[in-house]
Amino acid sequence: MKTDITTQIKIEKVTESKLDKATLSNRKFGSTFTDHMFICTYKNGAWQMPKITPYQALQLEPSARVFHYGQAVFEGMKAYKDTDGHVWLFRPDENQKRINRSAKRLAMPEFPEELFFEGLKTLLTIDADWIPTADGNSLYVRPFMIASGNGIFAAPSEEYTFMIICSPSGKYYTKDVGVVIAEYYSRAANGGVGAAKAAGNYGAQFYPTQLAIEKGYQQVVWTDSTHEYLEEAGTMNVFFRINDTLLTAPTSERILDGVTRKSIITIAKNQGIKVEERRIKISEIKEAATNGTLKEMFGAGTAAVIVPISHFSHQNVDYEIPKIKNRYSELFKKQLTDIQYNRAEDKFGWRYKVL
Repeated sequence: MKTDITTQIKIEKVTESKLDKATLSNRKFGSTFTDHMFICTYKNGAWQMPKITPYQALQLEPSARVFHYGQAVFEGMKAYKDTDGHVWLFRPDENQKRINRSAKRLAMPEFPEELFFEGLKTLLTIDADWIPTADGNSLYVRPFMIASGNGIFAAPSEEYTFMIICSPSGKYYTKDVGVVIAEYYSRAANGGVGAAKAAGNYGAQFYPTQLAIEKGYQQVVWTDSTHEYLEEAGTMNVFFRINDTLLTAPTSERILDGVTRKSIITIAKNQGIKVEERRIKISEIKEAATNGTLKEMFGAGTAAVIVPISHFSHQNVDYEIPKIKNRYSELFKKQLTDIQYNRAEDKFGWRYKVL
């Protein structure tokens, strides 16, 4: 595969911004988009001239492979603006590596690292005024790639479109959530695409999640194919605190290697908190919830950062998790966001300056 392309980006700016600064903060997550987008196409075995254009609709033929065979991968990132107006990303190298791992798993071409970062920096610099400054607000950044080549025969596409779009967003969750532990539906299996950030992984979750919502819960905690071991929480990795030990499932072919997940593990160990990455039985968590040793349960991901879980259901029995003082979830969230918003020392080297 050829990756030799010019790093010069062709830029076409809007004639008038649609930004309304008065309502920039606390927008519904992922519902509003900035003035511009980054786009680069792959054809004839090579990536073409990248462009930044006004945000606009795409024109694809009905036979585009993405519609028929689901070749689509994406990433989730956030850009933050500090009190001095500087713009930061959080561990974007991890997102760059992961989208290429996802692309490889779906037989899609990898996107060049140099162009990934140049595209990000250029787009965020142009649309920097769209980044909210209110606490808990940020600019959600969505790099993604789709199979845009035509043809409905079952084979990988020969053409692809890589894009980056951005959305000013508030908090994903505004309060603790309730979850249902999956007993029938599965998110992924060994040998599948669970570890890839493939669009189809998320589409397949919508129906069982809707069933959970109809019962008054917000998300599903996914289990393995035996429905004996806990794996992920909805669109997030999941953590459990039993007494003062932090537990989380190990990454695998079924579980996404979350950036927030690995950051929490690093912060916890740095704080001297015992962390166990191991398989966790449902029965173990139910027993801990019953005898009072389950102190916390929370999800972790880019969109939500960290969201505490107030109760969970399994086999039609609901288990409450009392809200304690000095929760790990609050400690980790503060330390993470202080690094992200440039409010604290970044001893781990995670912050990436854009502007």
